[in-house]
Amino acid sequence: MQKLLLAVDSLSTWFGKACAWTVVGLTLLITWEVYSRYVLNTPHAWVLDAQIMLYGVLFMSAGAYTLAKAGHVRGDVLYGFFSPRTQAGWDLLLYILFFLPGIIALTWAGWTFANESLAIREQTFNADPLPVYPFKFVVPIAGAFLLLQGIVEIIRCVMCLQTGQWPKREDDVEEVDVDKLKEMVNVKDADIDALDSIVVKQGAKP
Repeated sequence: MQKLLLAVDSLSTWFGKACAWTVVGLTLLITWEVYSRYVLNTPHAWVLDAQIMLYGVLFMSAGAYTLAKAGHVRGDVLYGFFSPRTQAGWDLLLYILFFLPGIIALTWAGWTFANESLAIREQTFNADPLPVYPFKFVVPIAGAFLLLQGIVEIIRCVMCLQTGQWPKREDDVEEVDVDKLKEMVNVKDADIDALDSIVVKQGAKP
């Protein structure tokens, strides 16, 4: 079961990282349009729509990735003091009451929405129209990834309720861990205290 959970984590991570390359496309597109508009005096009507679509892909694809890394915003004021079993119980309840209905509705409605757009070959409304229907299929695809990751999180909650410990997650880029950083550079707390005292003494000198 643990291998299956980590496999889905890897899939969500791959999807998020693959779509993250839209940042490069956005950067190049905006840079080129600024140069074209203000230096060459040749603006393009379709660029704004393209920017919105690329950002939409980035935003939608981040959901499953962030959930796989437990990175979504939560109210940790009280939650962090709970035992793992209590945390899992609350998470399971909220996943069932709010997450599953919302994401299933998003995926189902997004699929209908995208197919209706495809049926009429929907385009943007400007002088240089772009096709919209490929972008709208991002909604159900991202919803399906998020739903799959959500099911994995529900399984994690059940496992935590049984064992009292959260199952392991796939390692990825994290914020700086000060304690690990100290170990890497062989610095101890006593060394930092000694350095602080030297700085204080030197600052006290006239």
